[in-house]
Amino acid sequence: MNYRVAVRALCEFTAKTGDLDLRFTPSPTAQQGIAGHRTVASRRSPEYQAELSLEGQFGALSVRGRADGYDPAANVLEEVKTFRGEFTAIPANHRQLHWAQARVYGWLLCQSLQLPQVDLALVYFDIISEKETRLQETWSASDLQQFFELQCGLFLAWAEQEMAHRAARNAAARALAFPHKQFRTGQRALAEAVYKTVSTGRCLMAQAPTGIGKTIGTLFPLLKAMPGQQLDKLLFLTAKTPGRKLALDAMQVLFPEGQDAPLRVLELVARDKACEYPQNACNGDSCPLARGFYDRLPAARRAAIGQTPLDQKSLRNVALEHEVCPYYLSQEMARWADLVIADYNYYFDFSALLYGLAQANQWRVGTLVDEAHNLVERARGMYSASLDQQTLNSVRHTAPAPLDKPFKRLDREWSALHKTQAGPYQAYPQLPAKWLNALSSCITAIGDYLNDHPHGLAGNLQAFYFEALQFNRVAELFDDNFLFDVSLVEGGKRRLSQLNLRNIVPAGFIGPRLASAHSNVLFSATLSPQTYYANLLGLPEDALWMDVESPFGAEQLDVQVVSRISTRFVHRQASLEPIVELIARQFGQRPGNYLAFFSSFDYMQQVAELLAERHPSISRWLQARRMDEAARQDFLDQFTLTSQGVGFAVLGGAFGEGIDLPGARLIGAFVATLGLAQLNPVNEQIKQRMAARFGAGYDYTYLYPGVQKVVQAAGRVIRTQSDQGTLFLIDDRFAEPKVQQLLPRWWRLQ
Repeated sequence: MNYRVAVRALCEFTAKTGDLDLRFTPSPTAQQGIAGHRTVASRRSPEYQAELSLEGQFGALSVRGRADGYDPAANVLEEVKTFRGEFTAIPANHRQLHWAQARVYGWLLCQSLQLPQVDLALVYFDIISEKETRLQETWSASDLQQFFELQCGLFLAWAEQEMAHRAARNAAARALAFPHKQFRTGQRALAEAVYKTVSTGRCLMAQAPTGIGKTIGTLFPLLKAMPGQQLDKLLFLTAKTPGRKLALDAMQVLFPEGQDAPLRVLELVARDKACEYPQNACNGDSCPLARGFYDRLPAARRAAIGQTPLDQKSLRNVALEHEVCPYYLSQEMARWADLVIADYNYYFDFSALLYGLAQANQWRVGTLVDEAHNLVERARGMYSASLDQQTLNSVRHTAPAPLDKPFKRLDREWSALHKTQAGPYQAYPQLPAKWLNALSSCITAIGDYLNDHPHGLAGNLQAFYFEALQFNRVAELFDDNFLFDVSLVEGGKRRLSQLNLRNIVPAGFIGPRLASAHSNVLFSATLSPQTYYANLLGLPEDALWMDVESPFGAEQLDVQVVSRISTRFVHRQASLEPIVELIARQFGQRPGNYLAFFSSFDYMQQVAELLAERHPSISRWLQARRMDEAARQDFLDQFTLTSQGVGFAVLGGAFGEGIDLPGARLIGAFVATLGLAQLNPVNEQIKQRMAARFGAGYDYTYLYPGVQKVVQAAGRVIRTQSDQGTLFLIDDRFAEPKVQQLLPRWWRLQ
């Protein structure tokens, strides 16, 4: 059995030493890096061989990669690195790593072409000046072989341990039995569909009711298929923290404590939740856990592979025991875990860690996308950007003197945009070229300043710089999948504006990410209609879709359509009293715990206040704006097996999905809204685009996302096969056939 390793991964394992140093220095984007490599190659002779594939063997180790370029006439092998700014700012341990890569490629080339020696060149290409800085050495084949074998020897023990782990992991996956005596209704069909999907390398959209056990119903078959499909990694991708916990809990059920569990499970969390010294910069001079990070990493890595699951707490304990940064240890362990549980952005964002590792290491990956109905809006956010002129003004007044001129130019071009705008809001078919040039110059100026003042980026200037980089990056991708608009606001003596680049169809970004995986399973209780999600997420034409049978019966949920009340904004005041009386009447008939959902905090507050005034004996607790995790838990803790009252929440918020209140903890819900997005100029522009693109502007912009939120909220009521509950759908539009077609099939509407 061979163990495959990429040249870059091998060298990062064996040749990275010293501090973790993330002092921000301007670095090229991926597109700039690719363009830089092409520019260097275009300057070479016609015989120059770019992107040269090379491979070699050392014992059970198969090492392969693509060398940047080889000039056979001069017998020079080049390793090209793009950068911007001062060459001297490139840290020494980075150059050491680059040399290691060049030498490994050097031996693979000598072995392939039977060369006695070769010249190795590190070519550092400045993407701004397009100047090359060249470092060159002459190496004999025998010395390169010795270097290669030393690196492989350092890695081989780890590789052998990894092969043994993989064999044990695959054996455990094959022997894995379903953890319960029987499948729930619909759960077997879901599991079988997932297994077939993975076995055929396809994409599956599975609409499965809340409470069916979707997490185990998808993880179990994917694990069973892992050995046969030779999958390197399983990625469980979630929209919110509760989804990660469900996946971790499911793995504990599949591999109970005390049972041999050779599967390595890793939870990735956001940097701000993992950082031990948030007030310190990420470098050895500032943070003790960054100092000597790569020197202590091998021991921490060895300790971490013995812990499963490596959830946030376990990984932190290992990291602190070995005095390394927990966040960056988790990033390292993503290379060696079998199942990675992480937020969507770790695979779908521009600079997604898991996607980048999968591409660099040519992993065969299977993805599970949890609560996939969230992916549309989350993806739109990942590929969008905005800049505020008010922010620019506050930054430029405190910015260093060398940045004054580019900031003034940007502000001048920004204000010039206002002359062409008639009203407070306007969408434009094209981006403003002069403004973009000014923005690009401003970004370059900040970058150049940082080269001379590496500690000079902080606070508002840093935030603006990152926002500007994101805007510039999105602007390079602008096409009819985006909406560019300008909103004018009054800023004291002058008009100011906010510029927005809104991605409205993320298919062009999500589709390729999904296509690069061996198989994908997207599952949720709300994936209807199929075409809406397929079109916006760029799913392949042969993607499968299934609507899983519900384990619940219509007799468990009394669904009442209250069509005599309109919750439209113009009727809101008139709706308050009838809604309050409906809640009070139901509470009187069947006291217990209820959730009441509204379209806004203001609407929710008005109903709650009137209920308190008319029926003070009914306990109430209200969702607040911007609740942290502790406050959200306090809200949920009000729902006990013996409590009675009404929790007021906003539809589409923290309590509309992903919470579990079984049995007497929740016996009913009132949904006083159709969930439609706010009627405003932005959404009307999106509606026009959706109509032109898919022929269903209103449905794609308002109806489908709105009803999806309603069904998710209603799904909080019935969680187990013994639950009994009541659901009130309050609005006359719930009586419309077009709306009712989007509701779950097992509901019986009254």
